[in-house]
Amino acid sequence: MVAENIRHIRTRIQEACTAAGRSADAVTLIAVTKTFGPELVKEAIAAGVHDIGENYVQELLGKREHVSNPEIRWHYIGHLQSNKVKYLAEWIHLIHSVDSLGLASEIQKRAEKVGRTVGVLVEVNTSDESSKFGVKPEKALGLLAGVAVFRNIRLEGVMTIGPFEPDPEASRPAFKMLKTIFDEANTLPSIPAPLRHLSMGMTHDFEVAIQEGATMVRIGTAIFGTRKKPGASL
Repeated sequence: MVAENIRHIRTRIQEACTAAGRSADAVTLIAVTKTFGPELVKEAIAAGVHDIGENYVQELLGKREHVSNPEIRWHYIGHLQSNKVKYLAEWIHLIHSVDSLGLASEIQKRAEKVGRTVGVLVEVNTSDESSKFGVKPEKALGLLAGVAVFRNIRLEGVMTIGPFEPDPEASRPAFKMLKTIFDEANTLPSIPAPLRHLSMGMTHDFEVAIQEGATMVRIGTAIFGTRKKPGASL
């Protein structure tokens, strides 16, 4: 089932990219395995997915212990508390959810301690929903500039979550806003390294996200099915 679902998602990504005049190679599929066990992670890897996303540190640590494939790129996509950074700093591929200088400072400290440079994205709350984390759009450029100065952080881009509405078009304004922030950030001397990634789009709206420039889409439900625990579908 997982392999078939991944093939279907890749076809949809290809079609969305073709319609937008983009190459499918420019879009990374991140399989989000929140609440699903290691065996399904292994199925996704066997189907050719090497980017795995998790929302909770404890769950991520447990899965990493049982799935040791060196080809996996682990992505942390949930809200990250500063006191949990120490568990990720030695090996995480990309943290998608940096929303404060305080968190960035802790990542810098832990990354420096283990002699690594950690890739991060700044999370922006583009839908203005109080239930979501992320810096406010008007403060995003300032946070990006602040994160850019840390020597052991590799600032790679921005992330957002669209509104959970039945109509995927409801997410388009949020995605357009993130792309505008991304483009403006890449003109600023205070952010010297060019940003590469727009992480946006989930099961219900990833095709709209691709149309608006997404380079990473985070798909859970369409690959693994309905979550085993209550929560918003990715």
